Amino acid sequence: VVGGGHLGKQWYQRRVGKQWYQRRVRGGINAEYGKFSDSGDYYAPKDGEYDSYLEFIKGLPILSKPEVFNMHSNADITKDQKETNLLFDSILLTEGTGGGGGGGDKDDILYEVAEGVITKLPKDFDTEAALRKYPTEYKQSMNTVLVQEMGRFNVLTECVRTSLINLQKAIKGLVVMSQELEDVSAAVVNGKIPGLWMGKSYPSLKPLGSYVNDLVMRLNFLQEWSDKGVPSFFWLSGFYFTQAFITGVKQNYARKYTIPIDTLSFDYEVMQEDQDYSKPPDDGAYVNGLFVDGARWSREKGVLAESTPKVLFDTMPMIWMKPMKKVDIPERPFYWCPVYKTSERRGTLSTTGHSTNFVIDMRIASDKPEMHWVLRGLALLCQLDD
Repeated sequence: VVGGGHLGKQWYQRRVGKQWYQRRVRGGINAEYGKFSDSGDYYAPKDGEYDSYLEFIKGLPILSKPEVFNMHSNADITKDQKETNLLFDSILLTEGTGGGGGGGDKDDILYEVAEGVITKLPKDFDTEAALRKYPTEYKQSMNTVLVQEMGRFNVLTECVRTSLINLQKAIKGLVVMSQELEDVSAAVVNGKIPGLWMGKSYPSLKPLGSYVNDLVMRLNFLQEWSDKGVPSFFWLSGFYFTQAFITGVKQNYARKYTIPIDTLSFDYEVMQEDQDYSKPPDDGAYVNGLFVDGARWSREKGVLAESTPKVLFDTMPMIWMKPMKKVDIPERPFYWCPVYKTSERRGTLSTTGHSTNFVIDMRIASDKPEMHWVLRGLALLCQLDD
């Protein structure tokens, strides 16, 4: 949303339209000489002759500032970054994918990069051993979540490992360089995630090197869980299918207190950073790994606050996801903050009925009107693009 992004949900689009009308049309144009921005550069001109309006228009800034759209000044930085990335991506498209002679150095580099990725990847998870250690239990849904996550990541790592091994063989001339391997080769050379991998992967906009590091961190997260038991807090961004974890937290609570799961929702408490998280909460789960886009979290006041100039993202502190009956959720000033897996903020409907990008809406404490954050394009992200 900020500086050229996308609105992820239909209700979000409708709300933006309504709030924009109330703020700009009813609150601005209908007010006498109403100002449209805090700086006062944009306002409704006074009544006058035709030429006076032309002069007024000529006096407006040549480049529109983000504030005229009620966006933070950081939106300009985001817009420039996206335009720059688009330019470089377009330049890369003009390069050839290979073929012909003189490719020795390029092949050597490609082979070394492939070898580096293969070396970083750990062995596949032993899901059968994990299932024996963490059997399906009525009151502990996290066991099922762990084993299923291991299976999903096994499919991904097998795809990555096999494609790179075959690519190395093709470079040596041991197998035919198929179109599929050509595509993998071109992506690796350009530092992009191959489309073959993305077909088996969780959503990601990271470059190749960062993607591999992120993948290894996720694998280590699951391995540590398997070795040491259910963690006291969870890296929410590390899950392949985050909705399964969220459902598991609800399910544990519902079975513990014998409550129908469809009557439950979450309350969210953003925790202090100096607290002890060595023990899990009695109910619900501590989660971390989220980033605030379009705002920041005020550690002093414990509410959402305006972004610091030139700081595009803020790390969200630990959040306590508290399952409870919908009717028992306390009323307080909050903002329904959407959580997305990537900054793209859009996805497709998967076969499970869930979006491939949207995760959940979180009630985050705020002392500003909801309209303010809607127009700021505020959202929580599971990962950044770098």
